[in-house]
Amino acid sequence: MTTLTRVILARSDWTERMQAHVERADALTAGRRHRASRGETHPVDDFLYTYYSYKPSVLRRWHPGRDVVLDDAADAPQAAWRWYRAEGEGVAADAEAFLTEKAPLVRAIRGILASTLGRAGSYGCFGMHEWAMVYRDRETRHPVPLRLGASATDGVVEAHDLRCTHIDAFRFFTPEAAPLNRFAPTRDTQAQTEQPGCLHAGMDVYKWAVKLGPLVPGEVLLDAFELARDIRELDMRASPYDLTEWGYPPVPVETPAGKAEYITAQRAFTDRAQPIRERLLAVIR
Repeated sequence: MTTLTRVILARSDWTERMQAHVERADALTAGRRHRASRGETHPVDDFLYTYYSYKPSVLRRWHPGRDVVLDDAADAPQAAWRWYRAEGEGVAADAEAFLTEKAPLVRAIRGILASTLGRAGSYGCFGMHEWAMVYRDRETRHPVPLRLGASATDGVVEAHDLRCTHIDAFRFFTPEAAPLNRFAPTRDTQAQTEQPGCLHAGMDVYKWAVKLGPLVPGEVLLDAFELARDIRELDMRASPYDLTEWGYPPVPVETPAGKAEYITAQRAFTDRAQPIRERLLAVIR
């Protein structure tokens, strides 16, 4: 488990890190901000902003993280933010106040992160959750056509063993698809069913990073966002939707080659997500 030691950042160091963070965040959210200014939408890239409801401004806000003191920081923006406290001429996140006020939330996050970190990944779902969300339903969730058509999409679902372990994917299954799933995940059992091979569990690492607020270093938050963005791209490329006009070639998980490609990407995302989970657990130790 990653552990933390108290660090004092000189003014030149923290101002440089804060500026680098803002520039990185602006680059990551440029597409979303441009579209929002023009009233445009994107079926893949907009998901992280609409599903999680976190605006680009959330990513732009730099937190140094738990046990980090910003020296000579009376005029730093953090000095006026909630859950920060003065330490002499410096400013630091008030971890005690945050953890006390957010105790139930932190316990839930810790349970999910710790169990997911310690559990072996499962790599046999082949992204069927997106297919199950449109099974026998002529109303699709996204304004793009189905790659195989409705009837063939239903056939793919029926030919597979549905084994979704994530409540926030399973809850969108159509009524006809839900009984076909091997598991029945619920909010109460999330810590017992979450596993690191799940794409949605990997995306949720970003959600947990945001919810832990000032305790999470800004660099870790942006790493989690980038991971979630890359996972969502695979999620939609492996979905039943035809996104070729948007520049996304399909990962045809209904074929052996597509399954192999999907599993390879799943494993790579697990390798990226687990160290971030370790960092998040370290700040709520």
